[in-house]
Formats: sequence, C-alpha cells, structure tokens
Amino acid sequence: MAKMNGKSLYAPQYWPAWLGVAIFWLIGQLPWNSLLAIGRILGHGAWYLAKRRSHIAKTNIRLCFPGLSSKQQNKLARDSIISAGEAIVETAGTYFNHRVDLRKRLEIIGEHHLKDAQAQGSGIILLGMHFNSIDIASRLLGQVLDFNAVYRPNNHPVIDWAICKGRGHNIHNIPREDMRQMVRKLRKGEIVWYAPDQDYGREHAVYVPFFGQTAATLTTTSRLAQMGKAVVIPCAHYRFPKGRYQIVFGPPLSPFPSGDELADTILINKTIESYILPQPEQYLWVHRRFKHQPTGRGPY
Repeated sequence: MAKMNGKSLYAPQYWPAWLGVAIFWLIGQLPWNSLLAIGRILGHGAWYLAKRRSHIAKTNIRLCFPGLSSKQQNKLARDSIISAGEAIVETAGTYFNHRVDLRKRLEIIGEHHLKDAQAQGSGIILLGMHFNSIDIASRLLGQVLDFNAVYRPNNHPVIDWAICKGRGHNIHNIPREDMRQMVRKLRKGEIVWYAPDQDYGREHAVYVPFFGQTAATLTTTSRLAQMGKAVVIPCAHYRFPKGRYQIVFGPPLSPFPSGDELADTILINKTIESYILPQPEQYLWVHRRFKHQPTGRGPY
C-alpha cells in the first residue's frame, strides 16, 4: 500500500482526492478527439470565468508582444486559455487511457541531434519549455526515450502520485531541489529534462530579457551542464488539429556553458523564445513569468 510520510495514501483524509482521481479517470476514457473538444469548451468558459488567469495571460501577452494590436493581443490570450483547457482534459487521457497508441499521432523532428550526443557518450540536458501540452509530451517522450524529469512535487500526495504515475513508465522523476542526483545522472551519460522558463524567485536567478521584458531566470542550466559535463538540447512540443503532436529537438546550444552565467541565461531565454514563436498560443501564459522584478513588484 502506498504511503506518504508514514501515512497510507488510502487514509480517509485522502478519499476526496481519490474521488477526483476517479472522475478524472472516467473522463480519460473518452475518445481522444472528444477529450480535446471538451477541453476547448472548458477553455472558452475559463476565458470568461477564470478572471485571474485570463488577466495574467493578457498581461503577459501585452508585455511580450507589444507589436500586436489590442485586438490581436486579446485573441492570442484567449487562444492560450482555450489551449490550456484542452491540456487539462487531454491530461486525463494522458494519465489514464493507455489503450490509445499516441505514437501514431506523433511526429519527431531533429532526433539526430539527440542521437549524435548519445553516440559521443555525453550526458544530455533536454531544455524543456512549459507549453500547455507538457503532460502529454512527457508520456510521448517516455515512449521513445528513457529519461529523467526534474519537477516540483505537488503538495498533495495523491495528486503527486497521479502525476508521477500518469506521465509514463520510462520517466524517472527528480525533485527540483536534488541537484546532486541530476549531476550524477548526467555524468553517467543519461538524459535529464529540465525547464528553467518559470519565475522561481530571486534565489540563484539573474534578471535577463524574455521577449524584451526583465525576467528572473535561474542559472541552473549552465551550472548543470558544467558539473554534469553535458550538452544542452532544446526540446519543444506542439499540439496540432485532430490530436496530432510534434516533438522538436534542436541543435545543442553552443558555446554552452560559456563560463559566463549571465550570457548563458540570456541564450537560454532567446532559445526558448524561438520555440514559442511558431505556436505562441500553446505556451503557458497563465504563469506569472514576471512576478519578481528588481523593483520588487510585478505587473500583475
């Protein structure tokens, strides 16, 4: 029986969470295209009802895409909320419907970059990015790779269990605080997925541009690459109509690490921008990317 801090996950205090998991399981049994259709309906509703998240998305897009008209900015923000709605319902299928062979829906681009690094015996940091399709991408990656994923454990043990189990069997989760384990894996020539594109606070961060705006960004990627003697390969993932997916591996960052953490972090953000631009509505704009600022106050 699964335990968390000495307590069974099936203790009465966790029963409401298990009920939620059961409902999520039932939703996940629907046909894949139906899941996405329901997700779009959910996203349309969230645009009007989830005022706080809509405000964050609109603020981020206004800051990051000043060249768009107000109408275009509003449309992009709305599309991003709809995409997030698709992701929520899509995740139910990701976690709980393994009858669907998603590899038939998957296209992989740039896999030779990965194979070249593996042939050299290098540890590989997959430069992850928080697109809305992050959960389905984890399952898809796990079907073609054996890799380690750095993540923030959920505060609720039942939800954390569902996330770790649902994302795939070839994925080995590493809590984001466990830098030593990441380095050990990389020095053994393994693959570590790491996404530095969220605002985790000022500690171990520098302020560098992200779409022209000052963003607190962790310097961990360059430190990991240096200590783990690893190459950094961008890894983006996109959702297309009719439930098709694409995973894109880019060429290794070079020179990286350069010995200059500030320059390295600027390069990281520029690289991530370049992968957002093809499908900007699929990025997780509901995250407060500019929460921490040198002045102490973000724009939200």
